[in-house]
Amino acid sequence: MTPALVFDIETIPDVAGLRAAWDLADLTGDDAVVEAAAERRRLKVGHDFLPHHLQRVVAISCVFRDADGVRVRSLGTPQDDEPRLIQDFFRTVDRYMPQIVSWNGGGFDLPVLHYRAMIHGVQSSRYWETGERDREFRYNNYLNRYHSRHLDLMDMLAMFTGRANAPLDEMAKLCGFPGKLGMDGSKVWHAWREGRIASIRDYCETDVANTWLLYCRFMLINGQLSPEEYRGELALFRETIGKLDGHHWAEYLAAWPQ
Repeated sequence: MTPALVFDIETIPDVAGLRAAWDLADLTGDDAVVEAAAERRRLKVGHDFLPHHLQRVVAISCVFRDADGVRVRSLGTPQDDEPRLIQDFFRTVDRYMPQIVSWNGGGFDLPVLHYRAMIHGVQSSRYWETGERDREFRYNNYLNRYHSRHLDLMDMLAMFTGRANAPLDEMAKLCGFPGKLGMDGSKVWHAWREGRIASIRDYCETDVANTWLLYCRFMLINGQLSPEEYRGELALFRETIGKLDGHHWAEYLAAWPQ
């Protein structure tokens, strides 16, 4: 079995980066910097979402499936800094060379990780391989959108056109899965400012659980899993998260009908 790594990230504005890159060093307080940057974005592009390179990663959650079973967790600890989280992600890719799966990872998560890895000097020889050292990667690597080592499930289902993109939350609910619980990406900055990093990590974990379940459904419809195998994967995942600590998992299971 080829290992599968389903992942999701949560980000906040890179306040130090905004001060340096957008000449906001004279502003006092992080909230003032973020609000000034948001206003600049609204005037320029009509919304306040910051560019990828100015997003600071504060959580990376993964579902990892291999022959030994399925595991779900957030990388690192709540005290780890951004370089450590990013290094843990790329170290996992380098070690296992898994099939990586995301929902909008090609449009958001991976570009953010690329820029932040560049900023912090995080190395990853296998992830960036495109065939110069390993010919196998010339025809299947993580960077080419039409290769399969990375599957952006949202992009695939939309036939690679943004006009057809669907939200993770809505697709999860339409397929009978819980969807988002208690938080969304717009609330992460405020949760961070309140010191609720554990809540952010919990939210990220439930998001990656939704992505894993949608990936299982995708493997059902494309024939990689038989109906019996698909039901087995869902049962295994339900059993796995039922053994995990955390109120978010009890809430997730309560929202997932049998």
